[in-house]
Amino acid sequence: MANLKEIRTRITSVKTTRQVTSAMKMVSAAKLKKAQDAILQIRPYAEKLSELLSSLSASLENSENSVYTVQRNPEKVLIVVISSNRGLCGGFNSYITKTAMVLAKTKYGKQLKAGNLDFVVVGKQAGKILNSYNFRVAEDKNHLFDDLTFDNVTGFTLSLMADFVNGKYDRIELVYNKFINAAVQEQSAEQFLPVLPAESDTWNQGNLDYIFEPSLESIVEELIPRSLKIQLYKALLDSHAAEHGARMTAMHKATDNATDLINELTLTFNKARQAAITNAILEVTNGAEALNG
Repeated sequence: MANLKEIRTRITSVKTTRQVTSAMKMVSAAKLKKAQDAILQIRPYAEKLSELLSSLSASLENSENSVYTVQRNPEKVLIVVISSNRGLCGGFNSYITKTAMVLAKTKYGKQLKAGNLDFVVVGKQAGKILNSYNFRVAEDKNHLFDDLTFDNVTGFTLSLMADFVNGKYDRIELVYNKFINAAVQEQSAEQFLPVLPAESDTWNQGNLDYIFEPSLESIVEELIPRSLKIQLYKALLDSHAAEHGARMTAMHKATDNATDLINELTLTFNKARQAAITNAILEVTNGAEALNG
């Protein structure tokens, strides 16, 4: 049976670990509330704007004329992977990075073999994993999570839009964790550029005749950049909230596991102490009997 001192030292160590995980759980819970409020506020606006843009784009006779909607053969592809700067959040980072790698190998396997596929990471953890698998990370934007505001994200969005317009990339994909609730995150991969038109022209359903001022083309050209900025910002907010939810859940499980381990070690310690006391009594009894004999 293990030495009593060793068991006592281990119990103290596990209790210290439990204090740390419990504190991290409470910190993540506080941060989650703020991040959750942010994504829930912007999500309806972003979805409605995207729906409006897709419908308007589908109504254009020559939607291919827009620099952001033109569909080119995707010879050069960029995948933007949004993870986190910190770990201790369960499978949050590994799952989203795996989703990005599967997307690269299946949908863009030809571009990957030709060396025409790049990754841009937002979050240190995805960069570490991709580098370990020898995927090419062209750039990182890890600083965005230091101060996650719409204005700070806009600069990154404009650079992506410029890369597409200038022909540096023919297609840009976003891969991120979508926030469902504190315990559930959904890995999402969606096309960022070019903008996909709606499957059907909902504006012409029901024989409704809309009048657009100044013109439908002008409205679409004005909405596209705004929609793209909101889309990327929403993806970052989604991932940010999902990260705190994943970390809170992971730390909650770690705290519970530490408590279970402490209970097991305490039971082991009590058994060992009882055995030591029993052995001491037996030795005293045997010694007394030997003296009497």
